[in-house]
Amino acid sequence: MTAIRETNFHLPGQTAFYRGKVRDVYTVGDLLIMVASDRISAFDHVLPRPIPYKGAVLNQIAAYFLDATRDISPNWLISNPDPNVAIGYRCEPVRVEMVIRGYLAGHAARTYASGLRELCGVRLPEGMRENDPFPEPIITPTTKAEEGHDEDISKEEILKRGLVSRQDYEQMEAYTRALFLRGAEMAAAQGLILVDTKYEFGKKDGRILLMDEIHTPDSSRYFYAEGYAERQARGEKQRQLSKEFVREWLMANGFQGKEGQRMPDMPDAFVQEITDRYVELYEKVTGKKFIKDESEDVLDRIERNILKELKKRD
Repeated sequence: MTAIRETNFHLPGQTAFYRGKVRDVYTVGDLLIMVASDRISAFDHVLPRPIPYKGAVLNQIAAYFLDATRDISPNWLISNPDPNVAIGYRCEPVRVEMVIRGYLAGHAARTYASGLRELCGVRLPEGMRENDPFPEPIITPTTKAEEGHDEDISKEEILKRGLVSRQDYEQMEAYTRALFLRGAEMAAAQGLILVDTKYEFGKKDGRILLMDEIHTPDSSRYFYAEGYAERQARGEKQRQLSKEFVREWLMANGFQGKEGQRMPDMPDAFVQEITDRYVELYEKVTGKKFIKDESEDVLDRIERNILKELKKRD
């Protein structure tokens, strides 16, 4: 299958287009049409090669969890007319991402290892080791940058800057904790630990709606539950399902997104490994087999399915 680097559709009634790190987003009336490309990003940079099937995996995991959490939080999603497409309500994005962490991993672990004991205004307990659980999950928000790096920010600073009203922030906070709890329960049923994740919210008609994707490998980190305690006791790395291994490969090849660093070339074998890991994550997280759509002309398939869905809504 040809990996999808980008799309350039001209849809009937289209009023806007935006290309994000991973998604191509089309606005048609009060609808957003998000096409999950096969681009992959790390350290806020898009990597040079797209990853076959990654977009379809991402889109279908997100749909699975959005449908499974509608009783907790209203969300933007209306339909998925194609493996790579999500159609939903256009919302006014809240410029804050709600990051929630159950374990000291990733960015939090790197912060901790540097000697800091505070992250986004949250005090971190002494005596923790990488991948230890927090006494209870912590929320460490970031600003939602239009371009470049998102930045860590505290609740107090968010309210002080007026990025979000107190009422809206506290609603997002409540949704975040409840969504993480549900995600952790669903992960445990599949033999996984939901380590950390992030949620994005928007407003439509005065209501806070959950937007974008949730509990996917692009936004979440999972450990295998089996052997977790033993590996932790021995001080070994945890087996995980996330794209952290992509970040680790980049760091091992001298790239962390810093100025002056050159993005390394990705060999075919590594691209295939990323595809395999994404498919594995889909099947492990959902408990369902991933069906690879092997259409010869993927872009034509996507456009046809979008047009068919829009026609139904006329």
